[in-house]
Amino acid sequence: MARILVTGGAGFIGSALVRHLIAETAHEVLNVDALTYAGNLSSLASVRDSNRYRFVRADICDAEAIGRLMTEFRPGIVMHLAAESHVDRSIDGPAAFIQTNLVGTFTMLSAALEHWRGLAGHEKQAFRFHHISTDEVFGALGDKGYFTEDTPYDPRSPYSASKAGSDHLVSAWHHTYGLPVLITNCSNNYGPYHFPEKLIPLMIIKCLSGEALPVYGRGANVRDWLYVDDHVRALAAVFERGTPGESYMVGGNSERTNLAVVETICDTLDRIRPRADGRSYRDQISFVADRPGHDFRYAIDASKLRDRLGWTPRETFETGIDKTIRWYLDHESWWRPILSGAYAGERLGLKAAG
Repeated sequence: MARILVTGGAGFIGSALVRHLIAETAHEVLNVDALTYAGNLSSLASVRDSNRYRFVRADICDAEAIGRLMTEFRPGIVMHLAAESHVDRSIDGPAAFIQTNLVGTFTMLSAALEHWRGLAGHEKQAFRFHHISTDEVFGALGDKGYFTEDTPYDPRSPYSASKAGSDHLVSAWHHTYGLPVLITNCSNNYGPYHFPEKLIPLMIIKCLSGEALPVYGRGANVRDWLYVDDHVRALAAVFERGTPGESYMVGGNSERTNLAVVETICDTLDRIRPRADGRSYRDQISFVADRPGHDFRYAIDASKLRDRLGWTPRETFETGIDKTIRWYLDHESWWRPILSGAYAGERLGLKAAG
């Protein structure tokens, strides 16, 4: 059993990780989250009463608070997920991304290094700082090829630039100070408890509300889709068996164009929740101006993770999207309050177009 400090554990991927750690392992978890707009403690209702789970509201940029939590909790593993994570929001307001993703990561590394230096013996040898990142740091692919652990960095948006910078900081703390770090870069996640500004939950909710389904450009941009529960299983494999100083790509082997994703959502809802007027949800699709600097294609080669650590995704895109849609149909009480508060489904990321 390990003591695991998770930053951003009230967010989408972070809450899935916390639920997995409490339900499927014997680890003790300290969840540190600032509860900004996308943080939602209701995503953690199933683990709230566990005696192995504790939540503390704190900002990762607050060095005093983070240092105090390191001293009090004495984690054996730090899993750093806290981040600003939406490209469109980064176009409208990049400052928050620089502060959280760069300054926040620096603060976490500084606290982790001081904590690690104070450990001894097996505790020091077993300590890991696991930084969770994105494939967007590598820029865009053409029609062929895949991102690998050796792909050069080429970020194209304020979001991906801030995440690329945080990756480099983590790597530098390993090479300069010897901190035992791990880095994972994942493809696009989806699944239950996903904040509804992101493509899949936004399209599901707009379908159900009878609204237009805005598809950027002609919907030709390609992403590799990864079911969130598959992702957190990969994260566990990496912190348990990964080699310090190395990075691992995590992908779902599910490339789809954005238009194909929206059409799959429509077709699934046509089957399990038909429109009252008998028409297809596809009739709601509407093409809108593309995102500024929209990367054409992302795709991941996760063979290192498969061959060295034995991880493969369990969900296909079809099985994962079916589970996701059914979850949103059954949990309106989770997403409906969000639409009346933090986010109302409006278009983001247009400031650069002016």
